[in-house]
Amino acid sequence: MKINTDFLGIGWSFPPEFNQTEGKLAMTTDVEDINNSLMILLSTRPGERVMFPDYGCDLQEMLFKPLDLTLITQMKGIIERAILYHEPRINILSIEIDAQEELEGEVLIQINYEVRNTNTRSNMVFPFYKGEATEI
Repeated sequence: MKINTDFLGIGWSFPPEFNQTEGKLAMTTDVEDINNSLMILLSTRPGERVMFPDYGCDLQEMLFKPLDLTLITQMKGIIERAILYHEPRINILSIEIDAQEELEGEVLIQINYEVRNTNTRSNMVFPFYKGEATEI
């Protein structure tokens, strides 16, 4: 028996891509659409979207703070709240922060979740860069 996943919706691919031969915008569905939505949510600062001023996840505030247990706990709370309010299709199972590459300016955020109504488990990794991209 196939599970109906129509409630997950269809969205633009992220970043937006165009199919030159068909002249159409590339679309995503199911878990891929959820992962794209999470990438957009985590990379958007609150206030950037004019019609949705509360949308986003304020990780940029953590940029120049020392990465200790307190900051990791605070980051997990910010991410959890943002997903709770803005991504109703999933339940968070865990959020893990990998700071092994912190000296290179990269922190990996792994979000393990299950899709509501289907109990399908999945995860996504969001690379949060602590340094500017100024190296040429």
